[in-house]
Amino acid sequence: MKLSEIIDDAIKKNKPIVALESTVFTHGLPYPRNFKTALQLERVVRKTHAIPATIGIVNGCIHIGLSESEIETLAKSEHLRKISKRDFGIAIGKGLSGGTTVAGTITVANLVGIKVFATGGIGGVHRNAPFDISADLNTLANTPMIVVCAGAKAILDLPATIEYLETFGIPILGYQTNEFPAFYSSKSGLPIDIRVNSVTEVIKIAKAHWQIGLNSAILVTVPPPEEHAMPFDVANEAIKNALQDAVDNGIRGAAVTPFLLQRVSELTGSKSLQANLSLLENNARIAAEISLELSN
Repeated sequence: MKLSEIIDDAIKKNKPIVALESTVFTHGLPYPRNFKTALQLERVVRKTHAIPATIGIVNGCIHIGLSESEIETLAKSEHLRKISKRDFGIAIGKGLSGGTTVAGTITVANLVGIKVFATGGIGGVHRNAPFDISADLNTLANTPMIVVCAGAKAILDLPATIEYLETFGIPILGYQTNEFPAFYSSKSGLPIDIRVNSVTEVIKIAKAHWQIGLNSAILVTVPPPEEHAMPFDVANEAIKNALQDAVDNGIRGAAVTPFLLQRVSELTGSKSLQANLSLLENNARIAAEISLELSN
């Protein structure tokens, strides 16, 4: 693994750090929008006086704190591998480059002592495929990390995903909300474990959880900003149509999520994309505030 000088120094001096995944720009958006989005998320973290640590793999080497040029190289590249937990040995052994998923990113962040991670939405249980479960969930169950997200990706089976989180002991905190966000939408009608109104409450719960020997992540679910949030029924209808399109086109495996996100954006006239970009920035800001308070 290669830590940038800034991240190495920040870890040694207990400065506030926010881990950021790289699949958001390697597999989620086209160039140059993906490159600009990655840099903007880092700017949001810095503006809140924390240090961004974007994690990815370049030529078989895990980078914690990708440089701007390394981010651009990944953003421009095609046929990159999505790096979840099972892919590290393959990518390192074969000298591959790729973007780390939620599972991949928090695995690396935890190894080097970073405790706060921001993403858009976690993976979960897929609709109409109850045995298709993202590695994100199992990794969250076994990694002590504060994970700031807008719930799970709305293309997933949200009730089943919440059941999994409950079964494996992953607390769900609603940040200034009383229900589980549905990624593009603020409302889902689904429960959370407890509402929290401040970063201080988040940290108190996380410390208590870990100090008694529990080892799972703390999931901090944040509704998307109101000005870009979509009505739940509108987003859900677009997702249902996109799912049928995926079946009709024979889309399977790792290709499903990128296809669905792109198709939903097309069906909603880019409204889902705007919601996605807005919630990414909002989550990065809140994660930075948590990290800042935690380091103090």
